[in-house]
Amino acid sequence: MLEKISEKFSDIVRTLGGKASISEKNVEDAVEQIKLALLEADVNLRVVRRFVNGTLEEAKGEKVLRAVDPGQQFVKIVHDRMVALLGDARQELQLRGPDTQSVILLLGLQGSGKTTTASKLAFMLKNKGRRVLLVACDLQRPAAIEQLSVLGAQVGVEVYREDSKDPVRVAKAAMEKAKRELYDTVIVDTAGRLQVDEELMEELLRVRDAVKPQESLLVADSMTGQAAADIAKAFHEKVGLTGVVLSKFDSDARGGAALSLKTVTGVPIKFIGTSEKPEGLEPFYPERIAGRILGMGDIVGLVEKAQAAFDQKEAAELERKIADESMTLADYLEQIQKVKKMGSMKAMLEMIPGLAGQVDEERLDQAGMKSEEAILLSMTKKERQNHLIIGPTRRTRIARGSGTSVAEVNRLIKKFEKTRLMMKKVAKNKKYQQQIFGGAKG
Repeated sequence: MLEKISEKFSDIVRTLGGKASISEKNVEDAVEQIKLALLEADVNLRVVRRFVNGTLEEAKGEKVLRAVDPGQQFVKIVHDRMVALLGDARQELQLRGPDTQSVILLLGLQGSGKTTTASKLAFMLKNKGRRVLLVACDLQRPAAIEQLSVLGAQVGVEVYREDSKDPVRVAKAAMEKAKRELYDTVIVDTAGRLQVDEELMEELLRVRDAVKPQESLLVADSMTGQAAADIAKAFHEKVGLTGVVLSKFDSDARGGAALSLKTVTGVPIKFIGTSEKPEGLEPFYPERIAGRILGMGDIVGLVEKAQAAFDQKEAAELERKIADESMTLADYLEQIQKVKKMGSMKAMLEMIPGLAGQVDEERLDQAGMKSEEAILLSMTKKERQNHLIIGPTRRTRIARGSGTSVAEVNRLIKKFEKTRLMMKKVAKNKKYQQQIFGGAKG
């Protein structure tokens, strides 16, 4: 995500960040590059002007040019202005306590990912202990109700649906059911259109007035760039928004939507869609996204992803297995699947400071990880528990079953044995641990 703008800004930060002295000319050149990067990222022109003028004014002052570390001072100004552009601080959902009812109204154009977002949001809130009811009020799009029903079943959340042409009637009936059956959170999926029109807005206003939502969230496709900000502005003026969910953020190489939205609409981005999976909806943290755009990474986000994927008890058990040499190929497969759960390798590397915009997609061996997983899944449970029984005949069968070669199977087993040996050394030798992790010298 945001690859293009990250690459440009990372280059600017590297060029000026380490300089012991900078001139007004340096600042002007850097700001001109920033302007071009923002325009290429499809950021709203008014937003670009405001960002560039403010940065130039602040960076050309005595405070920067005469600073002990002027390069870093300039980078800090750009970072702080980027954070302000994205919305300053994380904006939480404003929901009532679990003993009362909260309603979230989802709005958006057709194809923005509204129905998928409804199920992801339901999944997230369910995991936080809330009792969620999804309501199918998109009665315009063929199969929209069926899609929501399927997605609701996948995340274990009930969907209220009716064979009706009146979304207001459906919404009111759903609210009655929610009160009667003690649902504390109701998520209403509404109809979209190919473009903003009066008929759509009238319908949404009637649904809004029927359910009286605590949150009215627009789901906007981040790949539409600054057009997403214009759509959000139109919805906000007509219906009144409390926040925006930027869908397909994982595919957004430019960043125009994220960087334009808050300034154009005054409405905060609350979530970003990062994959098609139920867990592929993340809170939007302006400071973290700014850090990633400028190549400073997002270590906090990376740690959170790791904590979500790796259970502490399981980690302790794996450590024990490594120490007493009982780690198996089944454990190895489990670790591969957990790393996959954290997201793409490229996305994770982008979260490490200094690597944003520097990761060459072609050099990442993600295909290698996929073939390793295929090989491991083609083994029997017995083979994964004891790799020593995997002789030539078994290796041929595993290669055929995984669509790989015997050489690749051999390579994986050899790699596993080396990994196990190295990890055993790390687990048993404290000095070796320090050398591996940089805690000791020589």
